[in-house]
Parts: sequence; structure tokens; C-alpha cells
Amino acid sequence: MNTDTITTLGDELFDALKACRMVEPLTTRHPDITIDDAYGIQQRLNARRMQAGESVVGKKIGVTSKAVMNMLGVYQPDFGILLDGMLYNEGEAIEAASLIQPKAEGEIAFILKRDLQGPGVSAADVLAAAEGVMACFEIVDSRIRDWKIKIQDTVADNASCGVFVLGDRVVDVRDVDLNTCGMVLEKNGEIVGTGAGAAALGSPASAVAWLANTLGSRGIALKAGEVILSGSLAAMVPVKAGDNLRVTIGGIGGCSVRFV
Repeated sequence: MNTDTITTLGDELFDALKACRMVEPLTTRHPDITIDDAYGIQQRLNARRMQAGESVVGKKIGVTSKAVMNMLGVYQPDFGILLDGMLYNEGEAIEAASLIQPKAEGEIAFILKRDLQGPGVSAADVLAAAEGVMACFEIVDSRIRDWKIKIQDTVADNASCGVFVLGDRVVDVRDVDLNTCGMVLEKNGEIVGTGAGAAALGSPASAVAWLANTLGSRGIALKAGEVILSGSLAAMVPVKAGDNLRVTIGGIGGCSVRFV
């Protein structure tokens, strides 16, 4: 795929994001698109967002749990960039109309106290570099019509990033077993999902190590002070205006969000 096409598709996704509208899958219009092409499109999309005034506050790994892989028909992880325009705090309201086809994921967020750059980053390195962890929601969203995505579509669309919500406290990684901690996700007072830390590639720290090493191969570091989302611990939950959600993760804490 040539540079002009990559730029055009990145601009198309940026325009769709701003207009809250869907586009047809890139993979149906460009069957030869590679994952490298898709990351180039993602880079253009995020460059447009930063030109419009947003700044990078972290990174995310996507498609880590079997439940999400099966829902999307995508069977390998990917990554996206988190920008400050995506960030909400505990209990804040999100306008459902600002998103296109949102779904909520309960996750563990890492806050870094020092840089991590692959190759060669281990799960132990991740734990040593972490200031702490928090319960969080990632509200994934797709500009691709009806979530009819292949890996290249979601990669190009910044790993289907929508917004994210950070929880009510930061916990030292030494005070919690990240692999066995249980998660309960409630929607309007009803339990709609359960999971455990190990759902994210076997370990949230291993998921972050994968992210550090994958980004490192592209010359990108995970930076001190950044928020790193380590992947969904259960299936995605569709959300709409009027919904209230809470995720609780054993030993870590909770996070609430409401849609208006």
C-alpha cells in the first residue's frame, strides 16, 4: 500500500471519529492491506488527533482475552495509543452520542514510574517499573461499520480505542496477585461479566511486556507517567445512554461510569 493511500485512509478514520459515523471495512476495500500498512494508518489517525490539540498519555493492548477474540473473530493482540481526549475519571458521565457503537471492557491499568522499551522486557521488568495498578474501564468503539473487523481494520482504527475511565485508587503491585484477582462487571446493578487477571494473555504483566516488546520493535517506549491498559478480563458489554456500570477487581478496587 502506498503512502498516499495510507494517508487518505488515516484521514478518513479521523473524519469518521469527529463526525461519529461509520466507514466500510478497510479490508473489503483494500484486500491487500498488511498489518504494517494498518499501523501506518493508525499513526496518521493519531497524528491528526495530535495536530488538533490532543497529547499522548499512554498505550493499550487490545484483543487479549479469548472472550474478546471470539466475539470479534480476531485472534492476535494489537496495540493503540491513548490520548488525553479519551480520559475520564471515576464516576464521570460520558455522552453516549459522542461514541458510535461503544462496548465496555473491565481492565487493569498500570501506571509507570519509569520507562520500558523492548526488546527483552519481561513480566518482572513490568512489575518493577510500575508505580501501581488501578481498576479501569476501556470503552472500545469502532469506526468500522457494525464491528465487521479483521485485525488490519482494528489496528488501523487505533485498536478500536474509544475512551477510558480510571478507577478510585492506585494499588502497589506487590500487594495484589495480578493473575488470580477476580473481576466482577455490573451493568445497571446486574452482573454481566466475570473474569480474572490471567484472562489477559495469562497475566496482565505479561500483556504489558508483550506491548513493550512489540512497540520497542518500532522504536516506541512505554514512558514513565503513562497509563498502560493491559487488556479486557471478560467479554465486551454493549452500552448506551442511561446505562450505569461498575467494575470491581479483588485487591485493586473499583471503577464506575455512567452514560448520558
